[in-house]
Amino acid sequence: MTMLYAGLKALHLLCAVLWVGGLFFAFVVLRPSLVAIEPPQRMLLQTRVHRRFFLVIWHAMPLILITGFALLYMLGGLAHVPWPIHAMLALGLLMAAVFLAIIFGPYRKFRRTTDRTRMAASMSTMRTLIAVNLVLGLVTVIIAGWL
Repeated sequence: MTMLYAGLKALHLLCAVLWVGGLFFAFVVLRPSLVAIEPPQRMLLQTRVHRRFFLVIWHAMPLILITGFALLYMLGGLAHVPWPIHAMLALGLLMAAVFLAIIFGPYRKFRRTTDRTRMAASMSTMRTLIAVNLVLGLVTVIIAGWL
């Protein structure tokens, strides 16, 4: 049971690091650096970066939820865990909802249009939602540090 718990926790943490670290990179490093690129190349780069990143998160997000619920079950359920785990669960579910809102909202519109104005509007909405998820992810990491 201890090896299973350790393996699930390692997978859970790895996926969380990929997600939150990717959000941090996208928002703090990549986004400000894009101003050095001409708009057509910037849009092409953003298209490729988002496609790859969202594919990674499309796999990491369910793994985080599955491993999180498995770990919670192994600890005896919500009634037997401290408040930080309750908070991490709530924040994780909220982050998953925001991610799905990005994928099925502005990212879908971004992929389906060639009009630069519409692409820019979709990108702006995606940036806002990515910023929200980054804040939620960083708060979750801080709470996890209290455990």
